[in-house]
Amino acid sequence: MPTISHKGKNMPESPIRKLAPYADSAKKQGKKVYHLNIGQPDIKTPEVAIEAVKNIDLTLIEYSPSAGYESYRKKLAKFYQRQNVNVNTEDIIVTTGGSEALLFALATITDPGDEIIIPEPFYANYHAFASSTSATVVPLVSTIESAFALPSIDEVEKLITTKTKAILICNPGNPTGYLYTEAEIKQLAGLIKKHDLYLIADEVYREFLYDGDDEHFSVMNLDDVQQNVIMVDSVSKRYSMCGARIGCLVTKNKQVLATVMKFAQARLSPPTIEQIACEAAIDTPQSYFDEVISEYKSRRDTLITELNKIDGVIVTKPKGAFYCIAQLPIQNSEDFAQWLLESYDLNGQTVMVAPAAGFYSTPGMGLNQVRIAYVLNKEDLITAVNILKEALIVYNKK
Repeated sequence: MPTISHKGKNMPESPIRKLAPYADSAKKQGKKVYHLNIGQPDIKTPEVAIEAVKNIDLTLIEYSPSAGYESYRKKLAKFYQRQNVNVNTEDIIVTTGGSEALLFALATITDPGDEIIIPEPFYANYHAFASSTSATVVPLVSTIESAFALPSIDEVEKLITTKTKAILICNPGNPTGYLYTEAEIKQLAGLIKKHDLYLIADEVYREFLYDGDDEHFSVMNLDDVQQNVIMVDSVSKRYSMCGARIGCLVTKNKQVLATVMKFAQARLSPPTIEQIACEAAIDTPQSYFDEVISEYKSRRDTLITELNKIDGVIVTKPKGAFYCIAQLPIQNSEDFAQWLLESYDLNGQTVMVAPAAGFYSTPGMGLNQVRIAYVLNKEDLITAVNILKEALIVYNKK
């Protein structure tokens, strides 16, 4: 029988999705499963995007340009400019989700064995993207005790070697909800300038901020390292359009753009229908976002309040995105997560969580932690956390 490639064998499974068969089995048994494991918002997609799809008048669904429709890119640039983010139309390549943008970025800047420094815990698919491009992830450990704050810049610099090509951050962060300050971003900028590295910033959750005067500082607004900066973005969370699979890669570096375009041409084009929806979505009124942010803030506060009622649980209050990492009074969260779906229910109900070890690159980290996405309404969150509380009691007695 022909063999599988080493790259294929080493491709990591998604810690978010690999428990899906157990959830499916639980549902077939009649259990209600509360999904705290995946960042699929239940917020309605803006009506302007839905109407744009309903009213499409095409006789042919043709390829779009490899860089995406110019009309969409122009409108997207104006959207960023309204947010005081330094982006122009020619800086943007439309991609099939933010995932493809990250994949293209890593494929463009790394050769096999090159290193990417990533603060951990990090979005699990970063590991998959690095594996796909034969790059090596070098984890920068942050801890729950420090609320997952960026370690000192000296600690970051210690990880830089002759193989280092980039530092990759998610701001605000998935899975921690950590928000980088402008000062931290500028410290990283000084480091990449000193060592001539790239700074890749996943800014998918830029609007999802909840506390007072907190502001998002985009890497596109760094003045003296424009050639070293790559931004990744997506419509998935902003407009609750995860299934549209439209994202973008943004940079002022023309050589990077030209190389990314070769990868874009190889996959032909981003989806046509979805770009029409996304272009329309840019006209979403501010009132939509005001309501969404208010709702998520309320959900975050509810979740953290309820989790803090459970003995032995440690959780920090996320400043952005819609995730948190919770440390549970258990030894192995993957075993616990599977047990919740296979062997436990409370009045016919159970919960699905994402084991956090899959969000770390350092072996042994996150074994007693889970990522929780607060994408359910407040009543369901309260119910789900109560199930989690009772489940922990039963689990720790077995």
